[in-house]
Amino acid sequence: MSERTITNIEDLERAYARRVPRVFQEYVTSGAWTESTLKRNLSDFEDLQFRQRVGVDISNRSTEATILGEKATIPLALSPVGLLGMQHGDGEILAAQAAEEFGVPFTLSTMSICSLEDVARNTSKPFWFQLYVMRDLDFMRDLMQRARDAGVSTLVVTLDLQVQGQRNRDLKNGMSVPPALSAATILDMATRWRWGLNMLKTKRRSFGNLVGHVKGLDDMSLLVEWVNKNFDQALDWNKLSRIRDEWDGKLVLKGILDPADASRAVEVGADAIIVSNHGGRQMDGAPSTISMLPAITDSVQGAAEVLLDSGVRSGQDVLRARALGADAAMIGRAFTFGLGAKGKTGVTEALSLIKNELELTMAFTGSVKNQGIGPHVLLSYPPNTVPVN
Repeated sequence: MSERTITNIEDLERAYARRVPRVFQEYVTSGAWTESTLKRNLSDFEDLQFRQRVGVDISNRSTEATILGEKATIPLALSPVGLLGMQHGDGEILAAQAAEEFGVPFTLSTMSICSLEDVARNTSKPFWFQLYVMRDLDFMRDLMQRARDAGVSTLVVTLDLQVQGQRNRDLKNGMSVPPALSAATILDMATRWRWGLNMLKTKRRSFGNLVGHVKGLDDMSLLVEWVNKNFDQALDWNKLSRIRDEWDGKLVLKGILDPADASRAVEVGADAIIVSNHGGRQMDGAPSTISMLPAITDSVQGAAEVLLDSGVRSGQDVLRARALGADAAMIGRAFTFGLGAKGKTGVTEALSLIKNELELTMAFTGSVKNQGIGPHVLLSYPPNTVPVN
């Protein structure tokens, strides 16, 4: 297949699979245990059918949206993805630049290869930063201050990784940074010569937000061990309230999958929540995010914006999420496929594909503006969708 025939995210994924070493591919594509939640995230989107409408003037339709006060080309943001800089050299910088130029928010992961400072130096607009809550309070305060200094507008606190999910494919591949070098890994990397050339061009090959900022831990193997031991298993709503008090920008809580937790997020002052199951990478057997969305948006009652990730692969999925109450959707794997396949150009291509699909489906459903999208664009909720009480 020629790259010129790429028409959807699945095509980008195939190009990605040819260029990125398997150990880093499967870090992105794998899920926890049997991967049932990973699969359900996708299939439950597909089960939502659209209501085709005709006889509507669609000549002036627009995909523009506002997300947390920021104008966006489409109702979409880029989710935090760890180790982007191992998918393509300087990956976080390139993805942030592509998002800025396209007109959607970019979220930098705590576990990024390029640092907060790297991204800030190479972009011109504020970006979002995803925070993993660690037990080391000095490190946490320093990291939040660095985010302020970098001009971060929105802090995204991830709640569903107090313990690491078991991802069987990662365990079998010996996933680590730097990767464990076996004969199979070395051979695989040797055949991905474009990936190798990109990595040779950059000096950024470690955790940029951590190396040099954790006292006494400059060795990468020790650093990874420190991270795994320092996820704060005592994270509770009281601690989240303190983070709210300490952070003067927008606060988003990510990993909400239950209406009761959504209500608590509003109580502690979250400006937005992200309905997320970590892309099926944490608790296998959890429901899909789209199936929980109606009940969660009902519990929030407009007191905070509602975003959704996990399973979004197309503009049609963005429209489905909007129809069931999300203010915007988020993508992680979808833009990572583009990044690994083509660098910055690939991220832009992924966003363009999604925008085109969204605009076309809006036309077929008689939707003129993003703000007018609602449940009426769907035929019905599928049987496994949690209904609004």
